[in-house]
Order: sequence, then structure tokens, then C-alpha cells
Amino acid sequence: MGENFDTNNYSDIKKALDAIEKNNNKGELDMNVSAVCQNETGEKYAFVTFSDGVREAEGSIPKCRIIRNQGFADIEIQQLEKYMRDNLRQLKKMAAGVDIFSAFLES
Repeated sequence: MGENFDTNNYSDIKKALDAIEKNNNKGELDMNVSAVCQNETGEKYAFVTFSDGVREAEGSIPKCRIIRNQGFADIEIQQLEKYMRDNLRQLKKMAAGVDIFSAFLES
């Protein structure tokens, strides 16, 4: 699934959709957002994980970049990164609202 597709080219979009269908993807995607983390230089970030039960990709906000990919096509990675950019404000709110201690106690 590492093939590159041009998102502006209809035939490439069709090829990408055919590749998704071939892998029995039902089109449902789960998304999880981590709590806010901080690196050694004080920069804050969070992780956004996308999974359909077979494939998984992990992105980092606020950079809105996919940093780990297992099975998604390049065109899908572009779409996930665009999703993160378009919804960055809401994703940041979600990350800020994660209470890791409560989540840990519930499991």
C-alpha cells in the first residue's frame, strides 16, 4: 500500500479507492487522542491514532504529521494529515481534556 497517488487526478483517486476495497476496508475509522505531552524543550504535543482494525497510523499535533504508518496508502496519509490540520483546534481540546489518571483507574 505504499503506492503514491495524485489527489488531483481522478484515475489515481479511483486506484486508491480500489486498493482500499481490495483490502476489505469497511470505511470505518477509529480515532484516539492522547493526553498533552511535553518534550525536554517545553514544546507541547499530543498523538492522534487512526485505526480500522487492520491498519494503523499515528500522527502528532500540532505539527499535523503522520509519524508512524502500518498499511495506509500515501493518499490516505495525506487525507489524515489534512484532517488533523482542518480539525487542529478540536483535537487540541480533546487532548487537553484527557485525564490520564481517571482513564488508568477505569481500566
